[in-house]
Amino acid sequence: MIFSETGLSKNIQKAIIDLGFETLTPIQQEVIPYLLGNETDLIALAQTGTGKTAAFGLPVLHKIDVERKLPQAIILCPTRELCLQIAKDMESYAKYTKGLKITAVYGGASIIPQIKSLKSGTQIVVGTPGRVIDLINRKSLKLQNIEVVVLDEADEMLNMGFKDDLDTILAETPKTKQTFLFSATMPKEVMRISKNYMSNAKTIEVASRNEGAANIEHHYYMVNARDRYKALRRICDMNPDIYGIVFCRTRRETADVADKLMQDGYNADAIHGELSQAQRDHVMGRFRTKKIEILVATDVAARGIDINELTHVINYNLPDDDEIYVHRSGRTGRAGNKGTSIIIAHSREGRKLKLIEKMIKRDLMLMKVPNGDEICQIQLMRLVDKVVTTEINHQIENYLPSIEEKLAHLDKSELIKHFVSAEFNRFLSFYKNAPDLNVSGSNNKDRSDRGERKERRGDRKERRGERNGHAEAGHTRFFINLGKEKEMQAHNLIGLINEYTRNRNIPVGKIDIMGKFSFFEVSENFETDILSSFSDAVWNGNRVNVEISQAPGTKSIRGGGNRGGGRRDSGRSYSGGGDRKRSRNSGRERNGRKSSGESSSARRESTGSFSSFKGKFNAAAKRKRIN
Repeated sequence: MIFSETGLSKNIQKAIIDLGFETLTPIQQEVIPYLLGNETDLIALAQTGTGKTAAFGLPVLHKIDVERKLPQAIILCPTRELCLQIAKDMESYAKYTKGLKITAVYGGASIIPQIKSLKSGTQIVVGTPGRVIDLINRKSLKLQNIEVVVLDEADEMLNMGFKDDLDTILAETPKTKQTFLFSATMPKEVMRISKNYMSNAKTIEVASRNEGAANIEHHYYMVNARDRYKALRRICDMNPDIYGIVFCRTRRETADVADKLMQDGYNADAIHGELSQAQRDHVMGRFRTKKIEILVATDVAARGIDINELTHVINYNLPDDDEIYVHRSGRTGRAGNKGTSIIIAHSREGRKLKLIEKMIKRDLMLMKVPNGDEICQIQLMRLVDKVVTTEINHQIENYLPSIEEKLAHLDKSELIKHFVSAEFNRFLSFYKNAPDLNVSGSNNKDRSDRGERKERRGDRKERRGERNGHAEAGHTRFFINLGKEKEMQAHNLIGLINEYTRNRNIPVGKIDIMGKFSFFEVSENFETDILSSFSDAVWNGNRVNVEISQAPGTKSIRGGGNRGGGRRDSGRSYSGGGDRKRSRNSGRERNGRKSSGESSSARRESTGSFSSFKGKFNAAAKRKRIN
């Protein structure tokens, strides 16, 4: 189907022609005709990068009465970057629609110009929930005449803790409006919004939920954990025209990987939660103009990045939540382009790879990390192509006699060798005798291999060190009584922090999701905010308890009610004193009942630092003495 057959206004179609759009994407082909011909609500399920903005944006523009200088449509989205991108796209669609005004409202920028723009008479508002509520409270944004509400990336907004904000905003809108809900997934909270604020909604699903896009290839490389950065470098060198995002799990790792790439001469930079808005805008501006070719990012920081030309997405670490892999990979292969999603995996992640394959209904292709000769061949040919395609500057002719005289003693072959060596010696030296980084299937299974055993011991030691209760400098480590058994995942925890602190600028660092509890780090500047926000917190019917994680023998500071069933002794943690024999007995009792996914060091941290578990372990020790 082509756009001229949709029934959109001539001015909109003219703008679409200027943009080079011809045929509709699957989601557009389903949504646009339906919205133009119906006044009912709509739930549309599709992955990112499938043309959703045009799917809802073009019908919204078609319905606007430009003579009425007041908000008639509001589009809500999770991040500033996505807000600006949607507003920019909408303005390009409305290029020839005279009298139509679009205003983007978002946090991290002065509210005064946004208020002025609203007062001047705007018909479409694109905004993030927090800033929209601020403008409503200031009486600067009135939603009584809204005819269309669009919730874009509704699942992401809920994951980021905007549940109450969305309820507040939707309650301000008329009951007779049309509501369009666009989401990649359909969790319970999205279903709740659809039931509470939508009626007789039609559901359009252009592909199975969480299924990977057909034009994205999914590759994985199997290496030792210690060789991940080396593998990343080789992948980048094997793809000299790479323009992509490298996803890391934590802010610390993101900054570390980006620093290494920059030191090694790559056009790279990092984006994470601790950057100021000005720093973030600067990095994103350079990335959009391709002055940065490799952006290293956390999942939270990358939300809202909407660039169609990305060639690669590289998972330096796999996410805790398999669904996030789909969101990551969906950032490449957009607008009809082909893309590649890469996983740098290690030998213990085989089961997780199988789960991802099952979810995306696609095979992950095992690729071999290229050796030095393969990379040098690719890079040399790229250099030759660059020379051949370089436009000749005819001013050089003035210097040719002197140059030819200087090179007269060299024949053609020698001249080429000198030329290539001058440009390429450093690269050739780096990959000379480069080791094989691939981990073969036999190596994975060979438990007698001494080097493999040493690596596994080192990795276990590293993981124990990460969970020993000591936060990164300048950060505070917290305990929360929710873990995998309560279906807590990293994005849920971030959303919970955002929701109860009502501050979405708190930078969350390392997160460890355990079986029955979890740990997370935030900047110590926000320690009081965390402790004071969870006194009455509830998540999925579970009361929430948050404490500062302390090393054994130190005081434990609580951020919620005493809900663990234990008894407090003068505010001190369990290991701070008492019968040492009893502690050893209870420790042996615990070691006899190892829970899945929890390291012994993490159990020691939880029992030694958190008084909420004291009663349980005292009782266990008592039972052992009796027996």
